[in-house]
Amino acid sequence: MKITFPYMGTSHIAFKMLIEDLGHEAIVPPKPSKKTLTYGTQNSPEFACLPFKILMGSYLEAIEQGAELIITSGGAGPCRAGYYGILHQRILQDLGYDTKIMVMESPYRNILDFLGKIRSVIAPTGVSWWKFVKVFRKAWEKLKVLDDVEILSHQIRPYEVNRGETTKAYKKCLEIVDTAYTLPQIREAKAVTAEMLNGVPQDRHRRVLKVGIVGEIYVVLEPFANHDIEITLAEMGVQTHRSIYLSDWTRESTGYESTEKVVEAASPYIDELFGGHGICSVGHSILYSQKGFDGVVQLAPFTCIPEIVAKPILAKVTQDFGIPVLTVFLDEQTGKAGLQTRLEAFVDLLTQKRDKLEGIAI
Repeated sequence: MKITFPYMGTSHIAFKMLIEDLGHEAIVPPKPSKKTLTYGTQNSPEFACLPFKILMGSYLEAIEQGAELIITSGGAGPCRAGYYGILHQRILQDLGYDTKIMVMESPYRNILDFLGKIRSVIAPTGVSWWKFVKVFRKAWEKLKVLDDVEILSHQIRPYEVNRGETTKAYKKCLEIVDTAYTLPQIREAKAVTAEMLNGVPQDRHRRVLKVGIVGEIYVVLEPFANHDIEITLAEMGVQTHRSIYLSDWTRESTGYESTEKVVEAASPYIDELFGGHGICSVGHSILYSQKGFDGVVQLAPFTCIPEIVAKPILAKVTQDFGIPVLTVFLDEQTGKAGLQTRLEAFVDLLTQKRDKLEGIAI
């Protein structure tokens, strides 16, 4: 069977290996582009958010490559993400496609349904549950390495001597991780890529700002959706830290990691889960303030209710903790040039604030 999945950050590298290890053909959708967004916008309801439209376009591009099954994740709480799969499926049917969408909900919600869907994928190729556990563990290790490599690249980029050198090294690192297929190879790839990135010439005397990135998971993780905001900020002398990576989200969804500390931090402002990552945007912003970060950028799809609810709460967080928050709403009309202008103004504000606190003449 030809199986595809959402393209989000670098996760496709791990998902491709997993699907192939299960005996299926992995159809990796093209990296999201203007074409992808155009496809998605033309075939989505006008009120749909940016992630919905990008995913719609991505699915159509994968179907053009022969995808027979789309495996995606679900959502919980008062967030429209929980309806994505159903609506995407109906749109595909209306367009005349018979490609099926399998929505993998959190095992917390229905463990039997979760296991049943896994069985429907492994049974046709005769993969045993024991082998599934083994290949899943391998894919999980690769996913964690991909996140670790990306985190390190964002830590180094603001200090690079030659602009663009970290990004070049990072692309080579992804190729190395992609070709690692056994657990020993994956672990070796982690060491090799760390050495490669740390080998980028750096000026550690630079005074860099630290900014946390919070918001809805897709626009935070997918560079096309946020116009490579982390690289843009790094080139302005800002070290970024994302509040969520896909391996973190997977741990939380399966119960291996709790968001208790984040929710507790947000509880003085709101103690109701209002869907998506809204409450996490509030909690992480408070934690970033406590860790000495200079500012926070909230990324949100236009019309995203959880992040709209979080926005005025973050204004109160700024008042109470003194940490500036820039909210960026993203849709198909958002341009990179306009976003860069806003980021430059925000970075200037953070720099002036830091210099004032340190008693440096402006």
